[in-house]
Amino acid sequence: MANEQGLKVAVIGGGSSYTPELVEGFILNYDKFPVRELWLVDIEPGQRKLNIVGNLAKRMVEKSGLPIQVHLTLDRREAIKGADFVSTQMRVGMLDARGRDESIPLKYGVIGQETTGPGGMMKALRTIPVLLDICRDIEELAPNAWLLNFTNPAGMVTEAILKYTKVRSIGLCNAPIGLIKQVSSKYNVAADRIYAEFVGLNHLHWITRIDVNGEDKLDEMLTDTAGYSAKNVPAREWNPEFLQSLRALPSYYLKYFYMTDAMLEEQLESFEKGGNRAEVVKRVEEELFQLYNNPDLNEKPKQLEQRGGAFYSEAAVNLMCSLYNGTNDIQTLNVANKGIIDFLPDDASIEVNCVVTKNGPLPLPLTKVPPMAVGLIHAVKTYERLAIDAAVTGDRGLAIQAMAHHPLVPSVEVAIKMLDEMLEANKEYLPQFFKKSAANA
Repeated sequence: MANEQGLKVAVIGGGSSYTPELVEGFILNYDKFPVRELWLVDIEPGQRKLNIVGNLAKRMVEKSGLPIQVHLTLDRREAIKGADFVSTQMRVGMLDARGRDESIPLKYGVIGQETTGPGGMMKALRTIPVLLDICRDIEELAPNAWLLNFTNPAGMVTEAILKYTKVRSIGLCNAPIGLIKQVSSKYNVAADRIYAEFVGLNHLHWITRIDVNGEDKLDEMLTDTAGYSAKNVPAREWNPEFLQSLRALPSYYLKYFYMTDAMLEEQLESFEKGGNRAEVVKRVEEELFQLYNNPDLNEKPKQLEQRGGAFYSEAAVNLMCSLYNGTNDIQTLNVANKGIIDFLPDDASIEVNCVVTKNGPLPLPLTKVPPMAVGLIHAVKTYERLAIDAAVTGDRGLAIQAMAHHPLVPSVEVAIKMLDEMLEANKEYLPQFFKKSAANA
């Protein structure tokens, strides 16, 4: 795959606060994954952050003594050209757009969340066209590259790439690796002694078995509900009786569907205190960039773990190492369904365990699909497919259907009003919805 000179990796959204964790991963795994050129690329408004993070990356590499060259650029094509791996971690419209995604739905009594519901839909409408544009560059300049997509909503973005491009792309999320680490510390065993089966979609999965050293620990995990929560999701507890009868551990995003009223109430309370998640992240990021800017800092600072994306880079580096070396290990990834979940289309993106071969991930058959999860998986996938096509075409009718069919949206009336306001608020990032009248004139 790589030439003798080692590997070229391009990180799109290289000015992200997560980048130092990625760099640390490349340094620690250099013997298995010899990165020779690391290209961090960003857009003009992200240049300040790119320079700060990029210089920290250079200091980290220098400290390691490894022959990795770090390049900082605003020229995406130069970064992609001849790359072996491209990873994307970007936010179209930056944190201000996230703030609107989270706050506008609240006015309509609807969950305002970054990757699910109306907020997630807007993020998809802004993001998918940009990602498809990046894919055109990859098709031309690095046709054999693997694209690892971390950009949320990861499942929808991955499905759009599978459907509309020839790029070899895999979506990933840090939730599965987070669960494995939690189980690993709870039972004090190595991660490779654990098998957890994930069933569903990105940010909508159920864990239907947890084997530790071959012993079934699902019941124990279901009774220990308090321990299961992620740093960046409010801690509303699961009802133990509900979990026992569900016979599966729901991902924390399912709280938005299973406890909509409590989660909405919590969002409204924190919004009134001026604390939507985007504002919190902005503050954490500013602090991180102040730390990164210190010329004496040459390692990833501890504070990065508060950013909510813990282990994200570990998941990315694991996947790159496995693809490069063909290790055939099992990782939980977003891939094309191809018949694994029999009630979804073959090209739907699903989040399941896969064996990672040198030629890409092979999804594993599922042993248990909770019958009660089928309806919600199907409903959310229906919304996702409508939203993906709306993002690509700029078709308002598809956008209305997507919004109205999201399980968290209470009525057609609310869907249309909310859609209008959110499209208008995102106008500068949604040319596909606003160019129509000009084109027809």
